[in-house]
Amino acid sequence: MLALAVGVAATTALADSPPARVVSMNVCTDQLLLLIADPAQIAALSPLATDPAMSALAAAAAGHAQTSGRAEDIYLRHPDLVLADIWSDPETVAMLERLGVWVERFSPGVSVPDIRAKIVTMGAVLGQPDRAARVLADFDAQLAAIERPEHAPRAAVYGPGGYGYGPATLEGQMLVLAGFENIVAGPGLDWGGRLDLERLVLAAPDLVIAGAPGASRAEEMLAHPALAGLSIERRLHDSRWVCAAPAMLGAVAELAAMGRQMEAAKQEEKQ
Repeated sequence: MLALAVGVAATTALADSPPARVVSMNVCTDQLLLLIADPAQIAALSPLATDPAMSALAAAAAGHAQTSGRAEDIYLRHPDLVLADIWSDPETVAMLERLGVWVERFSPGVSVPDIRAKIVTMGAVLGQPDRAARVLADFDAQLAAIERPEHAPRAAVYGPGGYGYGPATLEGQMLVLAGFENIVAGPGLDWGGRLDLERLVLAAPDLVIAGAPGASRAEEMLAHPALAGLSIERRLHDSRWVCAAPAMLGAVAELAAMGRQMEAAKQEEKQ
């Protein structure tokens, strides 16, 4: 209760006096910061902020400084607020806090309520509730505008080494938001698990979503002849799938459109 009271007091103080120098340690907090902060508030972004393979807002981040991610570099930028993920390096976070820097840690929560809560919280800590409200309204409008297929096609998001993403992952949530049924589901699979090639073929999903082709041997199984009869889509699995943030809705909308096209094609075949 004491920690909660301290956090509320700190947030209230920031709302009265917005932080002037904000540093983000994480590519996902980068994105919310870029959407909600006054540009003058941004002192630096994470090392991945301008990597188009990891950040859906890489172009918007290009004009801002980036940190090395080390505590020394962050501290010497004189931040009055540091944004981190709960998975951020604990030693870096601990050192910054020992030095008296306020570090706000965000959960990587992937559900729609999680994302909405993160937008509101970011607006509060930045002292920008009105900007956050506009971002939230736009997020809700985009989500409501997505036209999903009438009958949920079956799909799997398939990663290197045959890893299938379950319903509790961001990938699993995006499938559901796009109107698909995730075949990676069941006891022990909330966070996903290995989906053997044989199981994938026997499940015969309407769509297999994979990442962009890489150079690792772990991805070679997607070229197996047994998968020749499955529809494998690589174009959609890009940086928009990295963070539970508004940019992901662009990929969800494209996936939903693909589902409607697949549904229409099946209806034509029946006629």
